[in-house]
Amino acid sequence: MDPENFLDDIERKPQVLRPLADLIDGGALQWPIVRPPSRVVLIGIGSSFYAATAAAQRLRVAGVNAVAESSAAESIGPIGPGELVIGISAGGESIETNRLFAAADGGRRIAVTNSPGSGISRIAAAAGTHASVSTIDIHAEDERGQVACRTYVHTVVALLALERQLIAAPRDDRGIVEDQSTSDQRPDSELARIVRRAADATESLLERRDQWLDSAAELLAGPNGTWLLAPLERVSSALQGALMMREGPRRAAVGCETGDWSHVHVYLTSTLDYRALIVAGSRWDRQAAEWLTKRRSTVVSIGGDFPGSRLTIDYPGSDDPLVALLTETTVAELIAASLWR
Repeated sequence: MDPENFLDDIERKPQVLRPLADLIDGGALQWPIVRPPSRVVLIGIGSSFYAATAAAQRLRVAGVNAVAESSAAESIGPIGPGELVIGISAGGESIETNRLFAAADGGRRIAVTNSPGSGISRIAAAAGTHASVSTIDIHAEDERGQVACRTYVHTVVALLALERQLIAAPRDDRGIVEDQSTSDQRPDSELARIVRRAADATESLLERRDQWLDSAAELLAGPNGTWLLAPLERVSSALQGALMMREGPRRAAVGCETGDWSHVHVYLTSTLDYRALIVAGSRWDRQAAEWLTKRRSTVVSIGGDFPGSRLTIDYPGSDDPLVALLTETTVAELIAASLWR
């Protein structure tokens, strides 16, 4: 891993996201699904698992039976013929993910990776289905810094494409999803628009970093570590951001959900020099803010005001949950890159 190349990978995010939007317009992220699955099982580890948790939660809210499983699990149980198992691995060679993905036979398997032709793609291709496509290429280009920043965001985009495709599936008058084999499937222009807005938002953060980055890094680089909080719907951003702090500069960092924080993390605010980077917008922000303010913790917020915040880092489109999901991790990445260098 290399700090200069990591920074370059972050800086290239808008340049790589915009071609991804063009590919979406051309149908490149169309999932090869003939019949909507009875259940969607997403498996991954690390950043891939964080992306899977966000996708599974969104699918469930939309009425799709979906679950995210860590690749470290010994088993995910029996898989029925109508189920879809999605193996997620940016490099395609994660031993944990490939083991569990290979064991999850009985249904349809599709790989999500930045490395088509890798081990995870071969497992998907050997699943015995007649589909011509068994891998979704996330088109994140090579990450020279060897840290998953672009691949994380592009994985989220690929899973958003799946969500929108499943939700758009035609249903009969009883609400039952119909066979899609003859449906007129079109590229998702709305998702492409969201990706372009995320590219613009990321570019704005990069262009204005001299206005916030040094201050944010100084405020958050405390002697006891950094805590990252986010709404449940985007807790993946807190988990991914904390990983960036650990993986690059090797600093103690923990990701957590804002509501849960007041029940399981709050205790440390009374004994530590507590520094928190908070993705604003949770229903439970005020509850967390009361504890953080009372105990004089240091808070930096992303994407909106948070009571007691010493610094607020905003960007265009922060009021759109999907633009935020694809953008806000850039803040933690840039802080991590700054501390690492």
